Amino acid sequence: MLEPGEFFNAIDRVPESVYVMYEQNEFRLPQHSHHKGQLIYIEGGVAYIHLVEKTLIIPARHYVWIPKEMKHFVEMHRSVVIISIYFYADDDDDHPFFNKGGIYPINTLLMQMLSYSVRWEGDVLPTDKAFAFLAGIKNILPEISRKALPIALPTTENERMQPVIDYIGDHVFDLLTLETLSRETGFSERTLTRLFKETMKISFLQYFKLLRMVKAIEMMLQTEKSMSEIAYTLGYNNVSAFSNIFYQLTGTRPSEFAKQLHL
Repeated sequence: MLEPGEFFNAIDRVPESVYVMYEQNEFRLPQHSHHKGQLIYIEGGVAYIHLVEKTLIIPARHYVWIPKEMKHFVEMHRSVVIISIYFYADDDDDHPFFNKGGIYPINTLLMQMLSYSVRWEGDVLPTDKAFAFLAGIKNILPEISRKALPIALPTTENERMQPVIDYIGDHVFDLLTLETLSRETGFSERTLTRLFKETMKISFLQYFKLLRMVKAIEMMLQTEKSMSEIAYTLGYNNVSAFSNIFYQLTGTRPSEFAKQLHL
C-alpha cells in the first residue's frame, strides 16, 4: 500500500485522468485535500466524513461527493469496503453540484456502475477504453443526486468546546439539559449558549437533536432494534416524538429511512 504522501501524489499526478481505488479493509488517511473531486461509496459499516466545519454520516446505500480542494478525512468504526473514484476537475464549474459536498442516496444504476468500476485501479486515462464509462458516472451525478441527506453535525477546533462536545457524546442516551451540561463541565449556561452560537452556529438543543438522529441511523444500520426500541434508547417517551424530529431533520420517516438502508 502506498504511503499517504505517495498516495496523494498519485491521485493528482495526471490531472485529466480518473483515479480508481478499491479497498477491502480499514483505510485511514490524515486530513487532506486533492485537486480532483472524489466520490466515496462505503459498504459494511458506518463511516463519517469530517470536513472543516461539519461531520457527515454515510449510511448504507448513500455516497459522498467531496469537491476538489476540500479538506476532509474519513473515520470508520470497523473494517469496510470502500470504492473511491477521483475525477478530473476541468469541467466542475459546468454544474454547481460538483462544487459542494454532500451525502446522497444511491440508485440501482449508480450502484451497478460502481460495482463494475472496481475492475480498474489507479489512473484511467482519456485514451483508455474504460474512461468513457467512468466519465459517465460523473456525468449522471447531478441528475440523480438532487436531494442531499441533511444530517450534518457541526464541528469546531475551539479548545474550550472539546470537553463539552466529548461530554455530550458520552451522554447522548441521557436526558441531558443545558443545566446539567453546565454543572458537569464548569461553564455557566450563559457561556455555553454563547459558545455554541459562536463556534457551532447552532444551539445546544439543536446539536443534541442532530447527534441523537446520527445515533439513530447508527442503530438502524448496526442493530436489529425496532423503531420503538431506538426511540426509547435515545430517551424519547414515545415513537411519535422521535419520528417527528427525525422527519424534520431528514424529510423522511424513520421507518421509511430504515427500509431504504436495507433494500
